Amino acid sequence: MKYDQIPNSLFIKNRKKFMDRMQPKSIAVFNSNDIYPIGADSVLPFEQHRDIFYLSGADQEETILVLFPDAINKKHREILFVRETNEHIAIWEGEKLTKEKATEVSGIETVCWLQDFEKIFFDLMTEAETIYFNTNEHYRQAVETQTREDRFIEKYKQQYPAHMVAKSNPILQEIRGIKEPEEIDIMQTACNITEKGFRRLLSFVKPGVMEYEIEAELLHEFVRNRSKGFAYQPIIASGNNANVLHYLENNKPCNDGDLILMDVAAEYANYSSDLTRTIPVSGKFTKRQKEVYNAVLRVKDDATKMLVPGTLWAEYHKECGKLMTSELLGLGLLDKADVQNENPEWPAYKKYFMHGTSHHIGLNTHDYGALKTPMQANMVFTVEPGIYIPAENMGIRLEDDVVIQEKGEPFNLMANIPIIADEIEELMNK
Repeated sequence: MKYDQIPNSLFIKNRKKFMDRMQPKSIAVFNSNDIYPIGADSVLPFEQHRDIFYLSGADQEETILVLFPDAINKKHREILFVRETNEHIAIWEGEKLTKEKATEVSGIETVCWLQDFEKIFFDLMTEAETIYFNTNEHYRQAVETQTREDRFIEKYKQQYPAHMVAKSNPILQEIRGIKEPEEIDIMQTACNITEKGFRRLLSFVKPGVMEYEIEAELLHEFVRNRSKGFAYQPIIASGNNANVLHYLENNKPCNDGDLILMDVAAEYANYSSDLTRTIPVSGKFTKRQKEVYNAVLRVKDDATKMLVPGTLWAEYHKECGKLMTSELLGLGLLDKADVQNENPEWPAYKKYFMHGTSHHIGLNTHDYGALKTPMQANMVFTVEPGIYIPAENMGIRLEDDVVIQEKGEPFNLMANIPIIADEIEELMNK
């Protein structure tokens, strides 16, 4: 891995939080992700399942974590199963976790080879009454591929039909949404790497540059700072491309007079950052562009102040809609009649701002976290309002990542990344 090893104290704390919420005489199992084939002998780069990483720090395929707080044998209360390595594997694939290294990474004393899983697991299941399965219940999930976790659940439901079944996901949604200090430090590192990439661009962008050239500059800066690369597929959208919310082609020229909306950010140690900035290709905003830009910035700043303990996610988004409505009236994009006659299910402002303002961020870009209960300190949210005006050949979105504090306004992990229009112009024209 490119990143510095994370202290195993983080994973020890995370496991304790999970196990403290388990039912008596219950066992929980977490599987690594598959390595996904492309065709022939080619595969996609491995990405670890974020849940097993959160609980163990193990960043390797063919890994299983078993948690059994009430196991009779204390050695069986936490077990990490890893693929047995050897000299041949080391030569062809590189270093894999040894038992000693797996303990060092995870803080788990009992590490076994994966080939011994069936025998040990059968023994543990004779003691357990309930098994926690790790299903994907994220509110945005739309996965059609059967995962390693899915196959495990299918197999062991049949093999142990007399056991009661529980769900890991509600526990993970609760505990993963509130970040430990170590996690916030890692996310700050990801944001700092993103800052380096963005600053690199400000002197690079000029009329005629291709969107993919901007993508290449960012990737260069991210990887040289120990990131694997982008935390999500980069959006580098010039001109009217910015009005396609998930524009991913990044293959058009950036023309003089246009704006470039860049939703681009680095990962670090599997944690995401999530940044959006909109800059003028020429290095200078037009008067109208700056008017719209500053309207978006005001919404972002005012929305950020509402992210405090006790805020309800749904109510927060309604208030953000009110902020945006006011700005759109000021810009002449809406009039009073539009607002008075709006459909409550699709308010007038949605014509120009059709997505949400915030989401949890952490090990996933759209991370786990409670959405129906009040916000709590150390939750980390994006704040990303936008105004999209196809008729004026512009889309503007601005986004930062912020940490809710016990008292006062959130802490902005991206406070050092330029966002004021005048500063961006100054940096672009140095």
